[in-house]
Amino acid sequence: MGRENFKSRIGFILVSAGCAIGIGNVWKFPYLVGQNGGGIFVLFYLLFLLTMGLPILTMELAVGRASRKSVVQAYKKLEPEGTKWHIHGYVCIFGCYLLMMYYTTVSGWMLSYFFKFLFNSFGNIEQSQVEGIFTTMLSRPEEMTLCMGITVIGGFMICSLGLQKGLEKVTTVMMSALFILIVLLAVHSLLLPGAMEGAKFYLLPNVEKVKEIGLYHVISSAMNQAFFTLSLGVAAMEIFGSYMSDDYTLVSEGVKICALDTFVAIISGLIIFPACFSFGVEPNAGPPLIFFTLPKVFMHMQFGRVWGALFFLFMTFASFSTVIAVFENLISTSMDNFHWDRKKAVIVNCIFIFVMSIPCILGYNLWQDLKLIGGRDVLDSEDFIVSNLILPIGSLIYLLFCVSKWGFGFDRYIEECNKGEGIKMSKALKPYFVVVLPILILILLLQGLR
Repeated sequence: MGRENFKSRIGFILVSAGCAIGIGNVWKFPYLVGQNGGGIFVLFYLLFLLTMGLPILTMELAVGRASRKSVVQAYKKLEPEGTKWHIHGYVCIFGCYLLMMYYTTVSGWMLSYFFKFLFNSFGNIEQSQVEGIFTTMLSRPEEMTLCMGITVIGGFMICSLGLQKGLEKVTTVMMSALFILIVLLAVHSLLLPGAMEGAKFYLLPNVEKVKEIGLYHVISSAMNQAFFTLSLGVAAMEIFGSYMSDDYTLVSEGVKICALDTFVAIISGLIIFPACFSFGVEPNAGPPLIFFTLPKVFMHMQFGRVWGALFFLFMTFASFSTVIAVFENLISTSMDNFHWDRKKAVIVNCIFIFVMSIPCILGYNLWQDLKLIGGRDVLDSEDFIVSNLILPIGSLIYLLFCVSKWGFGFDRYIEECNKGEGIKMSKALKPYFVVVLPILILILLLQGLR
């Protein structure tokens, strides 16, 4: 049986963008923009997205498309005889499993809050009790396990239908709904009284703010966000390269993925800041923004229950699109490496991910005293390994593999990258790829280890 391909170009772009678009787009990006000089941060972010994120994205896609295989077999097919690049493939698989061991729990939180707003759990409480709803959820392993289980089983059921009928079809509908939801929520926020102050704080260039925190801090924050937003380095994108057609260049497709990812990130801020400013609520970053701040904002609003439910439906779609994209990678890897059929790969991976996600849940209640890496809890320890080690090191290895004569080789990479219609990658960029880009990634790696 031949390898599946995407049915349409838009299917490939939406699935790949869905993998990149995640929770970080909403709870991290807007806050970073607001705190790092508004439009100045956005300009640096776009610069680094084009000069760092996009090149690595094309390299990961090139390895997939040139080999038509999942990551371990891709390296084995493309690597020169006697080299061991494929060992990195196993690290990528480990990274994807580790990512899903905590990301499914966080996705479950979004689902839980969608139902809380849908059934009006915030309707009869005081503002001071909002944080208690989140801490109560964390203290109840049965609630988190149920929501995680719905995420895991639902995700694998979709993937069991195959690439075109499952992942592509569902993601196309879900991402279309996500874009409609995010625009609807942003328009609503911008029409609130006093909302424009929030929009100005968010997007207008703020030179005074940059002077206050330092240009270096702004640049390093923008570089960090631009690099990590695409989830590069764990072969999450490589697998979709193996399914894509030769009709369009990898730069053209990569630009579209980056554009959709950035669109969601920027528009998320137009939901959050105008609403927070309108109701005098201080915006912050991370989980407190989503689970403490925004529910208070929705409680102030007319029809807040509806807007809250729509927001957490959007968040559920954003996180679930990443989940099913990574699940597809794990399934394809199992099929390629163990010669399983899709049904067996789905069942084994579903059971494994469900069981291995439980420690993350227990880390907030029964195992709350358990501290791992640097005093971090289970979720933060798993995230540290993935985000601070596996992603940057993996991206560096993909880069070296594609530009080194001991790997795939720069000429072969450029040939694969430029196959089809669209924007071409210039050979003149070789010195930048060989010298500058590895240094930038090493800087990011060292920053993450501080």
